[in-house]
Amino acid sequence: MQHRPNVLTIAGFDPSSGAGLTADIKTFEALKCYGFAVCTANTIQNDTDFEACHWIDVKLIKDQIRVLFKKFTIDYVKIGIIKDWKVLEEIIDFLITQNSTIRIILDPILKSSSNFDFHNSKEDEATFDQVLSKIYLLTPNYEEIQRLYSGKNIEETITHISNKTNLFLKGGHCKEAIGKDVLFTSKHKKFTLNPKLKEIYEKHGSGCVLSSSITAQLALGFPILKACNRAKRYTEKVLSSNKTLLGYHKM
Repeated sequence: MQHRPNVLTIAGFDPSSGAGLTADIKTFEALKCYGFAVCTANTIQNDTDFEACHWIDVKLIKDQIRVLFKKFTIDYVKIGIIKDWKVLEEIIDFLITQNSTIRIILDPILKSSSNFDFHNSKEDEATFDQVLSKIYLLTPNYEEIQRLYSGKNIEETITHISNKTNLFLKGGHCKEAIGKDVLFTSKHKKFTLNPKLKEIYEKHGSGCVLSSSITAQLALGFPILKACNRAKRYTEKVLSSNKTLLGYHKM
């Protein structure tokens, strides 16, 4: 029997399963990882309408994490929506107490695809700097990266982040080059990942699928550039799977 690496998603619950932890679990399963899930928020939404977000208490989140790490070895974690940066740092610090070498992939979701703002107040940028120093990879899209640091332009923000951790900039929202992703490593190398499939369609939760796919590929043992390349190809398959906003997962 083939052993599958354990992967954890810490994310919100989306009833449509296009985004959030259920989309992550489908991705992990398709990529031959075993997926665990810890819920950070219950959302009231479908693939087009977002009505509300009810945050889970941080103690409950940590208790869910603790009981998993008590029994299972988990070396890779993907994190999605979190109430704010302070809660995020508390969760990351707790993860590190459970596994000091854990690799964390953070998808900094600030707004849903249906334009619901998760982070309405001005964020603590100093706390986010601390977060960056503790994670392995950040995966924002072009809209998100421009909101992370109010006093910096996009080029300055890219430099600032890549001085602290690896950065995978998702190109789905880049009007000049839709679908062109860029990996900036903490070793100051830059790699462009161009789209290959032409027949693709917009999907609810595509960013969640891409970040969880990268996490799975890393857990499978691929180095970061190859993991990102493989994850992009998998995500393109989901985007091309049908013409609706909810994609199908398959290898």
